[in-house]
Amino acid sequence: MSPAEYVASLPRKRMAAGVVFRDRDGRVLWVEPTYKPNWEVPGGVVEAGESPWEAAGRELMEELGLLAGRVGRLLVVDHVHPHDDRPEGMAFLFDGGVLVQADMEGVNLADGEIRSVRFMTVDEARSRVKPVLAGRVAAALDAVRMGSTALCEHGVQINGA
Repeated sequence: MSPAEYVASLPRKRMAAGVVFRDRDGRVLWVEPTYKPNWEVPGGVVEAGESPWEAAGRELMEELGLLAGRVGRLLVVDHVHPHDDRPEGMAFLFDGGVLVQADMEGVNLADGEIRSVRFMTVDEARSRVKPVLAGRVAAALDAVRMGSTALCEHGVQINGA
């Protein structure tokens, strides 16, 4: 097998990256997209040739008008099983830190993409988000408290962050 054939035979995985922001009460900043029913954390698909942290920064700028410098340390690596006609993938969550009122005044919602933003606990958000994301964000909050990085399998933490 030639090197080109070998490379062509390697598996491909989709990737997504997001940022977990909190307020002073520990609630998470969630975004309400206009193009799907479930809420998300700021973030999106990692494009070809882009690192997960670059994607998270780009998405922050596109969705909220926040600078990429808000992307902090890695909180979660999640292996996502195939579901909803989507292939398996990897999801990364980064720490955005704590947002105060002055930070929120700088938020500029993406035209036509983001309807609203809201701080909610994971429990408050569960009826609005996919279960896999709720689990991933809960693991991210554990990682913040413990100063660690959580490993997840389809939103379920597999290490004791």
